[in-house]
Amino acid sequence: MKFIVSSQLLLKNLQAISGVVSTNNTLPILDNFLFEIDENKLTVSGSDLETTMTTSFEVTSKEKGQVAIPARILLDLLKSFPDTPLTFSVNDETHAVRFTSEYGEYSVSGLNGAEFPKSPEIEAAASTVVASDLLARAISKTIFAAGNDELRPVMSGVYFELHSDNVTFVSTDAHKLVKYTRTDAKSENGATFIMPKKPLNLLKNVLATEESDVTIEYNDTNARFSFGDVTLICRLIDGRYPNYDAVIPKENPNVLRVNRNAFLSSVKRVSYFSNKTTHQVRLKMAGSELHVSAEDPDFSNNADERLTCSYKGQDMEIGFNSRFLIEMLGNVETEEVVIEMSEPNRAGILLPSESIVEGENLLMLVMPVMLNN
Repeated sequence: MKFIVSSQLLLKNLQAISGVVSTNNTLPILDNFLFEIDENKLTVSGSDLETTMTTSFEVTSKEKGQVAIPARILLDLLKSFPDTPLTFSVNDETHAVRFTSEYGEYSVSGLNGAEFPKSPEIEAAASTVVASDLLARAISKTIFAAGNDELRPVMSGVYFELHSDNVTFVSTDAHKLVKYTRTDAKSENGATFIMPKKPLNLLKNVLATEESDVTIEYNDTNARFSFGDVTLICRLIDGRYPNYDAVIPKENPNVLRVNRNAFLSSVKRVSYFSNKTTHQVRLKMAGSELHVSAEDPDFSNNADERLTCSYKGQDMEIGFNSRFLIEMLGNVETEEVVIEMSEPNRAGILLPSESIVEGENLLMLVMPVMLNN
């Protein structure tokens, strides 16, 4: 088997799917990329058994065949080349791979491509199409709030809700929650499923440079995302997602409006003085004044800052985990943020002051930390 390909074209395509190749694979063949030649079309795949990514592009060849080539050494070699033609020659019996460039010759031992795990077929699949920038934005707005608890796997992914009038993405770890809705996208086939974090991060990285629409096909166990020359197939998280609407308080008479950058900087500074276990910061609101404070009695550390704000409601003190506030404020783009609250022991809702993108609704919820008065 033989083919000729541009080193930079090959590198670009391998980098797009290289994130799927794990460093601690249970099967040695998963440390390789699967190369499949069908005349002038080369298809390269990487997999960790749960997720498979595939990319296809044109090369110079008149042959058919497949071989598994070690991923790490191939990527490192390609990064060291300027754009130059590479000729790949594969011994179909020993699976030894030789590549030749204008600089010299290089050989690695490949593996039989037939032993590479096959991607699952998605039978009885429903499908929908969304814009690549919409999906990339939805992932980046939600993925940080997904949990890491192996005992609650349904919370370790992002919940997709596809409706006839909108699409909604939800993530939570029981301490914070993000609900991201787009009314400018819809699905004829209403459906819900839970996507794991790893394939979502892979998608986010590749979609950043992609402008085509994404076709999502799914059934009860797997989902396939197809766009441009790239395909990602992953196993979905099995289980029932918690009823997130039930934890979002509906009546929130106390409303704080404050400059986002000033508030974020204040929380960051004050958090250095907070307890290293609870990371608690205290918000005290009265009239047009917001006090942001923290203390760590074990080390006699404390800090108190005062910000100008707009506040409607009863004077109130509430505690939050500063790390959660910092994450959420960093994920909002508006000049001001709105925090709606009901009681010091009930969740606060953080909202952008306006919609940056037409049809976009972003709601973040953060559970309070008990104040030690």
